[in-house]
Amino acid sequence: MSKYKPYPKYKESGVPEHWENHRIDWISTIIRGNTGFKKDELLDDGEYVALQYGKTYKVDEVNETFKFYVNSEFYKFSQVVHCGDTILISTSETVEDLGHSCFYNRSDLGLIGGEQILLKPNPKFVFEKYLYYASKVFSNNLKKYATGSKVFRFNIDHLKNIFISIAPLQEQKNIIFFLDQKIQKIDTLIEKQQTLIKLLKEKRQAVISHAVTKGLDDAVEMKDSGVAWLGDVPEHWIVSVAKFVSKIFVPQRNKPELNDIEGIYWVTMENMKEDYIHSSKTFVSKTAASKSGSRVLKKGAILASCVGNFGVASINKVDIIINQQLQAFIPNKINIEYLRYMVLISKNYFEMIGTASTLIYVNKEGFENLPITLPPLKEQKNIAQYLDQKTKQIDTLISKSTQAIELLKERRTALISAVVTGKIDIQNT
Repeated sequence: MSKYKPYPKYKESGVPEHWENHRIDWISTIIRGNTGFKKDELLDDGEYVALQYGKTYKVDEVNETFKFYVNSEFYKFSQVVHCGDTILISTSETVEDLGHSCFYNRSDLGLIGGEQILLKPNPKFVFEKYLYYASKVFSNNLKKYATGSKVFRFNIDHLKNIFISIAPLQEQKNIIFFLDQKIQKIDTLIEKQQTLIKLLKEKRQAVISHAVTKGLDDAVEMKDSGVAWLGDVPEHWIVSVAKFVSKIFVPQRNKPELNDIEGIYWVTMENMKEDYIHSSKTFVSKTAASKSGSRVLKKGAILASCVGNFGVASINKVDIIINQQLQAFIPNKINIEYLRYMVLISKNYFEMIGTASTLIYVNKEGFENLPITLPPLKEQKNIAQYLDQKTKQIDTLISKSTQAIELLKERRTALISAVVTGKIDIQNT
């Protein structure tokens, strides 16, 4: 941003000399959301846009792509959201996400949900989009008011302590026009990287699927596997099921008492972001494990979700205790890395045989009957090594795109901050 110049004169407070500082409640009406929409109450079409907390948590703009609705039984005049309003997230599981804001950019009416605060700008002082851009800056100040330990929140009184710098109305127009153009360009670059990541993940899955169902030799004779989603497999392979090559580990249903100091590592789906689990931030003491009847899963198993989130698998390199969202394969007649790759391509199988209420659940029998292709052990090892190499290459590209997105987001944030706080003058650009 070195090409932009600062304003000619600044006040002692650091804002341009002709700007004014205003408290949030002086320039906008503040409304707390008190209508809690449940997920199963949301409709695909309806009279009002349902701004449910979980649906706005990561969204920057509620536009026509937002497809969640409720009907008039939820209507409250005090909770109506109009085009140009800004929505703040007032409760979050992380301090970093607290105060996240999104702009309501629709002509139809919305209804605010719980755990949110609505800002309705006063047009005498501030344009709608300017207040939204300013919210991207003052949300950082809201984080210092965070209360709670596992769930963080701020309240309206905290919000009233926030002052923002307000440019004259004509200058606000220029700032909005400038930021809209710049942010659109940055967001387009972000979308391209996100599309690339999606394609790379699809390629990764295709590479794994081909290797564990067709092998590495394209000239080998094939036969019908007898399993529709596996298709043809090499003629010399055996098609079996998981219970014949591994034991299935099901955790104790009683949740043990947890701590963050010592004991056996406690593992949930949150730990399943890596291929290998070496540690956890949460522990179960031996006393707590004994009291709850929790079984220890020895290192060298393949963890997989039994409640949604299928297509993810991790190998535990340490002894752990797992929660009820997970089950595990303990291999005994199959290469562990090869079996993990088989689990990674089995999302459709689990979704097909699972029982659904609100989430699809797969029981022990479902895990036991997972179809498995069985090349000779040496070939299993070769396939696993090949996939280790190929997936590492793809993961490196995904990582580079992920880093590019983070840099673009940082650039986006820095640009908005510099402009709406008056650090740079964009009037003549």
